Amino acid sequence: MTPVHFALSSAFILGLMGLTFHRTHLLSALLCLEGMMLSLFSALSLWALQLDSTGFSTSPMILLAFSACEASAGLALLVATARTHGTDRLQNLNLLQC
Repeated sequence: MTPVHFALSSAFILGLMGLTFHRTHLLSALLCLEGMMLSLFSALSLWALQLDSTGFSTSPMILLAFSACEASAGLALLVATARTHGTDRLQNLNLLQC
């Protein structure tokens, strides 16, 4: 395993572990998701460069567009949650309560 592949897989695993173990605030969960998406984007970009194919080079840009949409939806949910509940702590959110 090359150092680049090790660094990208470590970044993804660290983001996954942060999402799994530190679920106290919605903002920290969103940041972990963004870190995971950034490591996937970097890995997919490097893979497209290593394969040297022009047909596969659009995949990282599509992933980047979807991660931008995910980030904007997450921030909108964060603002809506902070306005209605007054905090972004995930323990205070109850999905069964309207």
